[in-house]
Amino acid sequence: MLIAAQTPARAGIATRAALIGAALVLALAVAALAGARYGLLLLVGLGFGIALEGLRFGFAGPWRAMILRREGGGILAQLLAIALVAVVAFPLLASFPDEILGAHAPVGFAMIGGAFVFGAAMQIVLGCGSGTLVNAGSGNAVSLVALPFFAIGSFLGASHLFWWTGLGSLPVVALTGGSGLGVTLAGLAGLAALVWWRATPEGRVLPRRLMLAALAVAGLAVLNLMIAGQPWGVVYGLGLWVAKGASLVGADLAANPFWGAAGNQARLAQSLLTDVTSLTNIGIIGGAFLVTVWRGGLSQPLQRLPRRAWVAAVIAGLALGYASRLAFGCNVGAFFSGISTGSLHGWVWFAAAFLGSVVGVRLRRSLGFDG
Repeated sequence: MLIAAQTPARAGIATRAALIGAALVLALAVAALAGARYGLLLLVGLGFGIALEGLRFGFAGPWRAMILRREGGGILAQLLAIALVAVVAFPLLASFPDEILGAHAPVGFAMIGGAFVFGAAMQIVLGCGSGTLVNAGSGNAVSLVALPFFAIGSFLGASHLFWWTGLGSLPVVALTGGSGLGVTLAGLAGLAALVWWRATPEGRVLPRRLMLAALAVAGLAVLNLMIAGQPWGVVYGLGLWVAKGASLVGADLAANPFWGAAGNQARLAQSLLTDVTSLTNIGIIGGAFLVTVWRGGLSQPLQRLPRRAWVAAVIAGLALGYASRLAFGCNVGAFFSGISTGSLHGWVWFAAAFLGSVVGVRLRRSLGFDG
């Protein structure tokens, strides 16, 4: 059950000015300590957080709305954003193959199973990768509980990744060039047509808010691709935080097949201020927090849930992290960035995760959550 809460008054001009100033000072500090590129990436992350929270753009909620009420506007906005990024990303990948990487990964048993489990778990806590960060930044108690376990799960999933991929997977398949872009856009149009057909007449409407959000998220994703040299992602950064913590308390990760790899060992030795995924993750949390304070404080009522719901939040958080690592990403790194940069696994991920979401929607209420 939920306890009723009064709607907070909006923050005053001085508070809002202080919020903007603090965000700019933080970005300048990162630029001074690590370099201008990393300061810009923090600003991109803040932009993601502001757009996602401020315009209420997400992944788990719209999928849930489609499953329960056949409201397709949120998914249509996601597909629009992916298409806009693809139009820019495909030429960039073709022009700068050594400087810019796509979110390409193989399709395999572990990837499909991981996507399915992730889809179910994200409906239990009502947050995917970016959604959990946004909800934690806005003060959602369930996400604040789930987030650290998400990070732990990501670390553990990476530690076991090669065992799981050893069960069998196909070679990486990535669409490229003008023909690849044409196939991707046609696939997105076909999926949008399917959503439109399955939605109710009222559920086919794409609100102006979501159109603006799709444009903002797409623009930020393109900036992330150009500045970071890789697509927008979430999961790796969370696992890296736990890996660095484990190293600090004396754990030797050099023998682990994943964390012992040269590239990951280098990241463990470097500052988090030079890890592009960590910076955008921090920015998303900060941007959501900024919007929440801008609006006058925590906008969500205090939740009183049965014990089994809190236990479920912990388990779901672990599942989100572990499963997304096996699936080579969450809604952002696999679905959004995978499809927009031509990876076949992004399409398979979507199908498996959506089926998992159908299961997760049914599980949520039985676990003690409302709605």
